[in-house]
Amino acid sequence: MQPKSFLYAEAAGLGVITLNRPERLNALTFDVYLELAAFFRHLDTRESCRVVIITGAGKAFCSGGDVEDIIGRLFERDTQGLLDFTRTTVDLIRAMRALRKPVIGALNGTVCGAGAAIAMACDLRIAAPTAKCAFLFVKVGLSGADMGACFLLPRIVGLTKATELLMAGDFIDAAEAHRIGLYNEIVPAESLMQRAHEWGAKLAKGPAFGLMVTKQMLNKALSFDLETALEAEAQAQAVCMQHPDFKESYNAWKEKRAAKFQ
Repeated sequence: MQPKSFLYAEAAGLGVITLNRPERLNALTFDVYLELAAFFRHLDTRESCRVVIITGAGKAFCSGGDVEDIIGRLFERDTQGLLDFTRTTVDLIRAMRALRKPVIGALNGTVCGAGAAIAMACDLRIAAPTAKCAFLFVKVGLSGADMGACFLLPRIVGLTKATELLMAGDFIDAAEAHRIGLYNEIVPAESLMQRAHEWGAKLAKGPAFGLMVTKQMLNKALSFDLETALEAEAQAQAVCMQHPDFKESYNAWKEKRAAKFQ
C-alpha cells in the first residue's frame, strides 16, 4: 500500500510518514484525512514496520484543515454531512491510538489546529525550536475540544493548562510546550530527524510485544480506576511473562549479551 496524498519511506523497521504539501503548510484535505487513517490501520498489520515517525515537509508540521479545500466547502453541507466530516477527523486519531506500535511525532515547524491534535495523538513528540503550537479551534468559532483534545490533552498537560490552551487557542512556543510536558524534547532543526530515528531505532530494537501491550494498557488506563488498573496490569504482565521475549531477556542476561527480541 503506497499512499498518494503523503510520502512514506521505510528502512530498518522504521516507517516515516511525511505530510507533503509544504506550499500549504501541510494543511489537510479530505483525501489526506481518509488516507492517513487507512494507512495507520495498514501499518498495524505491516510486520516490516516496528515504529512509525510522522513529520512534515518544509517549514510546518501541519497547519490543520485547508481553508480552501475543507473549511470553505463545509458550508455546503447539511447536518449529516458535517457529522460525516467530523467523524472522519476523529477517526484519524482513533487509528493512531489503536496502532499497536509506537508513533513518534517529529515536529519540524508550526503545529496547529488538526496538526496539534495529530501531534497530541503521537506517543512521543520531538520538536524543532520553531515548532510553535496552538489548538486554534475557538479562533474560528468552534469548540476547542476537537479530535480527542478534551480527553487526551488534560492527561498530557493537566486540566488547568489544557483548559487554557483549548479556550484561548493561542500559540505557545516550543519551549513552553516542552515545559508543560506536551513535547518530550526540543532539538536543533538540523538534528530533528536524526533524533527521531535514534528514538525509533531504540524502540524498534525493543520487545515489540511488550511495547504493544504497554500502549494498549496506556489507552485503556485512561478510563480505569486504581483497582481496575492494578488488576489489568497484573493480567497483562502475566501474559507478557509467557512471551518468548521474556525468556530471551533472561537468557541474554545470563550469557552477558544483548537481548534479541522478536
